[in-house]
Amino acid sequence: MAKYRHDLPQQRGGIFLTDGGMETSLIFNDGVDLPHFASFVLLDTVEGRALLTKYYESYLAIARDNGLGFVLDTPTWRANSDWGAKLGYDAASLKSINTRAVAFLKGLRAKWESAEMPCVISGAIGPRGDGYKAGNMDADEAEAYHGAQIAAFAEAGADMVTAFTLNTINEAIGIARAARTHAIPCAISFTVETDGRLVKGETLRDAIETVDRETQNAPVYFMINCAHPAHFEQALQAGESWMTRIHGVRANASAKSHAELDESTTLDAGDPFDLGQRYQRLRRAFPAMRILGGCCGTDHRHVAAICEACLPPHALSA
Repeated sequence: MAKYRHDLPQQRGGIFLTDGGMETSLIFNDGVDLPHFASFVLLDTVEGRALLTKYYESYLAIARDNGLGFVLDTPTWRANSDWGAKLGYDAASLKSINTRAVAFLKGLRAKWESAEMPCVISGAIGPRGDGYKAGNMDADEAEAYHGAQIAAFAEAGADMVTAFTLNTINEAIGIARAARTHAIPCAISFTVETDGRLVKGETLRDAIETVDRETQNAPVYFMINCAHPAHFEQALQAGESWMTRIHGVRANASAKSHAELDESTTLDAGDPFDLGQRYQRLRRAFPAMRILGGCCGTDHRHVAAICEACLPPHALSA
């Protein structure tokens, strides 16, 4: 088994912020056309890189103002071979875009990082298919499929990789194995339906414990994303050992189901204050949840509200 060579400051404690719903924010708030919900295409133009810089810096400023660390996720959720093919990117151009995504964030880190604000660069991986519909890959196929993107991130010098919006256990197992092969730490972030379960009915506990068992605890931690807290709160169990493996939350602003969101032509931005209060309650019950950001419908206002609610003295108040 390969040994990791990376030091991850978010593993040493303290709250780390991350960004919000990149694609929904760019599409609905900034009027950007993102074909197939792919933000990585913006790296190919000067104008696109300027938009991404503005986007990330709106969150980095919140972390700086509050003396918190930040996890910079690359804009590469769609930068895998199936989605890339729909956008005209072959294997070589996908490797280039994933490599350039890391370099782009290294530039931001050089500008923003300080002793009080460590910045971690994470290569963002999305599901092979639709994050709202179950895929059919077995673990071996998933390992082979996602290996190319993970290899590009490792070669480019990312600190880690994070797989977001996963809804099948086998895909998570394959990604964790591929990351181990390429000697780069990985985090696995599952999404759930309104009943707090994966799309095929597995519980979060089943998913996390199965991935850990099948990969010898390869992920450095797990996260939950692309679901409103009301959808997964009931699935969390205080005092259970598997809960200590969940270190991050990137929730949706909207309480709508995935099916409703999929059909929506307008943005449901929810209530930033209410979302912040829900994060505060999660943090109190599960203090291991310390990597905080947003997903669909959220922007810098939501992350600011989350930060405000989860930092002392507010986090310790009744």
